Amino acid sequence: MTQGSRSGAGRGDNRRQGPAQGPRRGQGPAASGRSGAPRRDARPGGPSDGAAGDSGYKGSGYRAPGAKPTGAGAKGAGFKHGGPKGPQGGGKGGPQRGAAKGPRPFGNERFGNNLGPVQRKRPAASRPAPSPREDAEDQDGVRLQKVLANAGVASRRVSEDMIAAGRVEVDGEIVTELGRRVDPATATIHVDGMRVQLNETLKYFVFNKPRGVVSTMEDPEGRRCISDYVRKKGERLFHVGRLDVNTEGLLLLTNDGELANRLTHPSYEIPKTYLVQVPGPMAQGIGAKMKEGIQLEDGWASVDSFKLVDSTPGKVLVEVVLHSGRNRIVRRLFDAVGHPVKRLVRVQVGPIRLGDQKQGTIRPLSGHEIGHLLAAVGM
Repeated sequence: MTQGSRSGAGRGDNRRQGPAQGPRRGQGPAASGRSGAPRRDARPGGPSDGAAGDSGYKGSGYRAPGAKPTGAGAKGAGFKHGGPKGPQGGGKGGPQRGAAKGPRPFGNERFGNNLGPVQRKRPAASRPAPSPREDAEDQDGVRLQKVLANAGVASRRVSEDMIAAGRVEVDGEIVTELGRRVDPATATIHVDGMRVQLNETLKYFVFNKPRGVVSTMEDPEGRRCISDYVRKKGERLFHVGRLDVNTEGLLLLTNDGELANRLTHPSYEIPKTYLVQVPGPMAQGIGAKMKEGIQLEDGWASVDSFKLVDSTPGKVLVEVVLHSGRNRIVRRLFDAVGHPVKRLVRVQVGPIRLGDQKQGTIRPLSGHEIGHLLAAVGM
């Protein structure tokens, strides 16, 4: 009896001590339900052959007319946009010093997407730390922690912790001194490899273009165009790339000319994700053929990834990712394999996703999204 009582007491003690053992992994402040915290079930990586899943296209109003959900993940089946959820990037590239410790930059933002850690393609070149004399000559600037706080990166105290942890770069140099002063008009600042946009005159928006809207600011034929949706905002913006009149979805609007030029330049190979509805059924091997490349009238073209999302009698929904910006490239590729496009929606450009944004609406990019977008083109 004595031994049994001891054994039972030991088990009871373990049960009583269980809740006092501290939070489990992932249950700290970073995993709470507060705004800006990363999702516990988010999976790293951008769009790929296995990116859709049942958490994919839960947008608003993109189910194909008459289409019924089928198969696993039927709740997200049909023509609903939104793109793969979860953080993008991760991996190597760019200074990530201290990125896993403490709060992430722009963690208090209540809109936009949590894209996870940034992946810089072209990290800034480091330079030697300034001498005490040079630092003394920089006293007419603004303290670095105040600049970060004013930019919305974090509170001043949290910004000080980020600086002390070596998570902040100024003009390619990792800064750890709290007394460092900078000129916000000329300094280039990165936090965890993410560019902090300090120019308040530069604007960045996502427009969910409806079908029938022309991708121009003015149309001589009097058709609906982008300016019909942005004129009330009083912003002088231009669109990054274009979508044909019958294509719907994500269109970036900005007045940042350098960013727009890089996003549209072929050398940066910015991926774009589309949902494509075509007549079905689709024979096996079509995806492999489109990945290998198809000869079009203006040269070879291919997709980076191809995934069958949903199939109903007479209709097939496919997700494709490609970085080519050639005119009507998606429609021409599907025409070449005998499946003319019935409906086409762009749901993602680089790290920016359309999500559940409604058609015809415009939303500003968050500072976190802007940082990822700038990093995608080496800015």
